[in-house]
Amino acid sequence: MLDMNTTTYTPVHDGTKERATLSPPLKLALILIGIAGLVAAPFFFYPVLVMKILCFALFACAFNLLLGYTGLLSFGHAAFFGGSAYFTAHAVKVWGLPTEVGILVGVLGASILGLIIGFLAIRRQGIYFSMITLALAQMFFFFCLQAPFTHGEDGIQSVPRGYLLGFINLGNQMNMYYFVMAVFLAALFIIWRIVNSPFGMILRSIRENENRAISLGYSVTRYKLAAFVMSAALTGLAGGLKAIVFQLATLTDVSWQMSGEVILMTLLGGIGTLIGPIIGAGLIVTLQNALATSQFPVTVITGIVFMVCVLLFRRGIIGEFYNSRIGRKFGLNTES
Repeated sequence: MLDMNTTTYTPVHDGTKERATLSPPLKLALILIGIAGLVAAPFFFYPVLVMKILCFALFACAFNLLLGYTGLLSFGHAAFFGGSAYFTAHAVKVWGLPTEVGILVGVLGASILGLIIGFLAIRRQGIYFSMITLALAQMFFFFCLQAPFTHGEDGIQSVPRGYLLGFINLGNQMNMYYFVMAVFLAALFIIWRIVNSPFGMILRSIRENENRAISLGYSVTRYKLAAFVMSAALTGLAGGLKAIVFQLATLTDVSWQMSGEVILMTLLGGIGTLIGPIIGAGLIVTLQNALATSQFPVTVITGIVFMVCVLLFRRGIIGEFYNSRIGRKFGLNTES
């Protein structure tokens, strides 16, 4: 559960001491089914919509690396998402860099921002940490509003998709989709490796009991900063992809509302779970797309969905499923 006084996530345990575990063949089969579903998705759904879901799913997974596994609630992750979108768009359109290099420029820019913001915020805890990230992100928002290269409220428009590796035309929707899918799967694997590495175990120990981690000799500040920068870099990857997909980078990408959206996606799906943020992002983006042409206010409907989730699914959709009888029977956990 999320405690706003300490801004840490504490999993709710059900007292079950032993669980069965999914067999490796079954895990492999589920992974292959998921990949097959992604490969087939553009043949059944609008490719741009699926690409948008993948971009925001990566954004939510990167944010969850900080909140769900380290216990740090940032209110300023839009700075990394939107900042990378601006850096990527400018590098590709103005500097004429190849698409993949432009995205790497965005990731590098987001990493530097993460290092600066993280260095200033990481020394505070709880709500003070969250407020510092929000304040610094708002400072970056006003910088983007005034900086000449961002073109103010007009944003950077008509960003060329270019050619991947010099010969794959990303102007083709299917080529662009499979590029985004490949990057998403690679980033998801990186997050899985981080979470299941000794480094990830230390992050979880910090989340559960920071004082005990300090007593064991770990430099908690360094681990937090490292997690913050990793989260910012992966968020930047999502922002760079989004700029190329929509050929646009605007102030919406760096606004505080964007930070709120990714928090909503992560909480809705289930913080501290690997696929929860993906489910949450898919639901929110699909809901926004479905209501875009209706008379219903999107934010009100989204808020109602969030209230229902908080009241009925305290652990999020995936978190509740893991804690259900079926989840306990098959030994599903946050790394499943």
